[in-house]
Amino acid sequence: MNVTIENIVLIGSILLFISIIVGKSSYKFGVPTLLFFLAIGMLAGSEGIVGINFNNPKLAQFIGIVSLNFILFSGGLDTNWRSVKPILREGIALSTIGVLLTALTLGTFVWFVTDFTIYESMLLGSIVSSTDAAAVFSILRSKSLALKANLRPTLELESGSNDPMAYVLTIAFLTLVVNQDQGLASIIPLFLQQMILGTVAGLAFGKLSKFIINRIQLDFEGLYPVLVIALMFITFSATDFMGGNGFLAIYICAVYLGNQDLIHRKTIFKMYDGLAWLMQIVLFLTLGLLVFPSQVLPYMGIGLLISVFLILVARPVSVLLSLMFFKMKMRRRIYISWVGLRGAVPIVFATYPLLAGIEKAEMIFNIVFFISVTSVLIQGTTLPIVARWLHVALPEKVKPISESEKLILDLPKSSLKEIQIFPDSFAADKRIVDLRFPRSAFIIMIMRDGAYIRPGGSTRVVANDVLMVIADKQDDFEKVLEALAGPKEILVDQQR
Repeated sequence: MNVTIENIVLIGSILLFISIIVGKSSYKFGVPTLLFFLAIGMLAGSEGIVGINFNNPKLAQFIGIVSLNFILFSGGLDTNWRSVKPILREGIALSTIGVLLTALTLGTFVWFVTDFTIYESMLLGSIVSSTDAAAVFSILRSKSLALKANLRPTLELESGSNDPMAYVLTIAFLTLVVNQDQGLASIIPLFLQQMILGTVAGLAFGKLSKFIINRIQLDFEGLYPVLVIALMFITFSATDFMGGNGFLAIYICAVYLGNQDLIHRKTIFKMYDGLAWLMQIVLFLTLGLLVFPSQVLPYMGIGLLISVFLILVARPVSVLLSLMFFKMKMRRRIYISWVGLRGAVPIVFATYPLLAGIEKAEMIFNIVFFISVTSVLIQGTTLPIVARWLHVALPEKVKPISESEKLILDLPKSSLKEIQIFPDSFAADKRIVDLRFPRSAFIIMIMRDGAYIRPGGSTRVVANDVLMVIADKQDDFEKVLEALAGPKEILVDQQR
């Protein structure tokens, strides 16, 4: 089937609808939603049931870049700086040194087991060297996986900030493959230029965007999310035009904006949460359409060998070495190495060799596709199991609430109070079920060490917790205070 102007809207909407319906029940079977999106695209492709003829790497790359803009920006907005700040150095080490070590380790292995040249091997290693933001954000948040200490912020910071490093390495080694007369030292200036300009531009555009959003007076609230989209693309394209890394710039810009007071902040967060999911679906559907299963099958053997080496050797080695100077328990390092999900980003990066027309471009693309699928299938489905096995998961009843989830909650402010629990409080170190709360009052969230968690009956209240309590009327709050009261109790509540 050829896609025309007349049927593209119908086909696209049907595929989108099927993806959402199928994805709704996918976790009942323990399979990540993203794989279903990819499978639906393949079934609709040239060799699938529908037979849509789509063989345009350039268009797929364009869709991929646009989608990654939204996915990275949404992830940046949802990054709580207070949670990230304590693990900033670890995250940067993973997203730079870790990516470089993964690319070099895997590239060396590929050079030994294939007939690739050293630069072609390093190109393949670079393409799959970063963890995929779309996969990590989607799987961690869809599963509401609660992790101990600062594991989740570390994983999300790494996945959101390591794509720029992989992109620079991909472009650098692709340049060396095309221009084999150049030396390895020639890529160092490119790397420094991309990373430095990307960082500076991200901070500059973040501050400029905040100024514009808060100062401009638009007549309609719905125009503010549109304004943010425009600022996002300006940040990416302007940084790229200056020779910096646009992906790094939009992520830093989004992290800055996500931790500032913005006009219509909740509206902006709501829109980006939906758009991020839309772009993930569109991205995986597009890449599924681009793939020809018959071309992937011949490379399953070598693809599986490289994928296993990446999961069990290259990723763990890079994590252990990049974190060797930081204080962290071994089981947490092991879990970080296991959450090395490869998803759509490597497939998008694999279109660059196709467009460059290098000799082994199709082989690289098909191997990368197989690596991404096996990574999401093997690692993505086992994240909760491995977390429990390594004892890095919190109890099921205690689940962190992200910044966007907190903003999306639409609660009546007249019935919400914050109650702080001091160290000498009677309620400290007691389970919620033992506090005998009135039936008409509920603890909807607990703020603990700058993070938000969803409480359950077995959740223990600890010192310095801030309980967010919702109730029907003022008398109910007095009963709440009585339930929390004890000898020398000091409670401070603040009406919202």
